[in-house]
Amino acid sequence: MAAEHGGGDKPADVRVEAGSSAGPRGVEASRGGISQEDCVAGIRSALQHPTVRFLRERMEKAGCQVWPRLIQAATCSTAGGYASGAGVKVCCNHMRFQDEINQVLIHELIHAYDDCVGKNLDWKNCAHHACSEIRANHLSGDCHYKRELLRGFMKIRGHEQDCVKRRALMSVRNNPYCSESAAKDAIEAVWDICYNDTRPFDRAP
Repeated sequence: MAAEHGGGDKPADVRVEAGSSAGPRGVEASRGGISQEDCVAGIRSALQHPTVRFLRERMEKAGCQVWPRLIQAATCSTAGGYASGAGVKVCCNHMRFQDEINQVLIHELIHAYDDCVGKNLDWKNCAHHACSEIRANHLSGDCHYKRELLRGFMKIRGHEQDCVKRRALMSVRNNPYCSESAAKDAIEAVWDICYNDTRPFDRAP
């Protein structure tokens, strides 16, 4: 299980840590950045976001001890990341708006949920990693039409699935155990099962 850190949701318990990169399960973001102080405040605010609260409740019901020291404000090379046993990083140097902090936290908490409830999940396994990336990009709202427009992707039909595949590939191919071709093959192999797996939501938000 990924969640080894316990505690309540008091803002003061959020640990601020600068330093290392987010790791292979990070999501990409554009350049920008806010101060550590503003970033910590943004994380505190994000902890009250309805989807974050929902994920917290479902993880706690599953026996995951996660809060809130699982979440760290950091300086790193991607927007955020999750590592088993180390928790979630929100990378302040890539954050500009509260919505971005919310989205990173939701995305990474889906990875944390998968790590906690998934049986024998192995992040070195390209198919396992691909499945969690597909779910995180699909269920977090990362591929909402408006977000895609802001990224410069104008496709109307099928934009959401294309976005999920594109962003999943970006992450899995950065896994040192997965080549680009292996990442593509893994995404295709698990696509139907993992895209349609909406746990812990009843349906994709």
